[in-house]
Amino acid sequence: MHFDLTDLRLYLNILDTGNITAGAARSHLSLAAASARIRAMESSLGIDFLERGRRGVTPTPAGKALAQHARLLLQQAERMQQDLAEYAKGVKGQVRLLCNTTAITEHLPEVLADFLCRHPNLDIDLQELPSARITHALRQGAADLGIVSDAVDTHALETLPFRDDPLVLIMPPDHPLANGATPNFSDTLHHDYVGLSANSALSVYLEEQALHAGMRLQIRIRAEGFDGVMRMVARGAGLAIVPLAAIQRRAVDQPFKSFALKEEWAQRKLLLCARSFTGLPGYARALLDALRTE
Repeated sequence: MHFDLTDLRLYLNILDTGNITAGAARSHLSLAAASARIRAMESSLGIDFLERGRRGVTPTPAGKALAQHARLLLQQAERMQQDLAEYAKGVKGQVRLLCNTTAITEHLPEVLADFLCRHPNLDIDLQELPSARITHALRQGAADLGIVSDAVDTHALETLPFRDDPLVLIMPPDHPLANGATPNFSDTLHHDYVGLSANSALSVYLEEQALHAGMRLQIRIRAEGFDGVMRMVARGAGLAIVPLAAIQRRAVDQPFKSFALKEEWAQRKLLLCARSFTGLPGYARALLDALRTE
């Protein structure tokens, strides 16, 4: 068996994209070269790693095992490069950090900017994902660190507290629900909402809560970022649910009413998580320390 790191990256790119052509393009290889590499990998062991079909490729049982080992090997190679980069002037390392919506928009911009200024040889691959997908990626070895809601299952991961992250209901001052007690979330589902983009982590989370209540969110319009959401609510476009941190960060008076949600799922806390904090490469440990001290 003679697989190199290029083979393993190509194989994972093929699985991620669902076909050899797209996997080859992502790997910066020609289709012919990529196909030859995959055939060589399979012939070296006499087994198929991919099932070819009209709609693309899927891994065989052996292919699933290969993918798991490939992710671990590539992660170890990345960690080795990062640790050695500390001794090589001008060589860049990279930490992959996955976060939910609140963390990435409200808590991290200044922290990460300051950290990058202190570590000129480090890049951060920052991506927003729903918390459940973050924990899955961490278990698969596809990221170094994650920041997730405590509402998700974090088994097999190590966690540390990061921030409180309660969610708040906001509405125009003249809204029918504005003059009474804090409404239940299920009662608000009969009214129009302003939301974030449909694939944002918070939008996915709120849609899940609405489905648990047996209804759907009635989204009239989606805005980019909490600023846009709050400005639209203030002008009467509908209700919205935003993190308390998003309101507190804006010192000016807001022309809308806000209510602390009563539901348990809205009393969120953010957690730092990793497969193993002690097993992180040097740069990732430095980032972890920076996040814990802010």
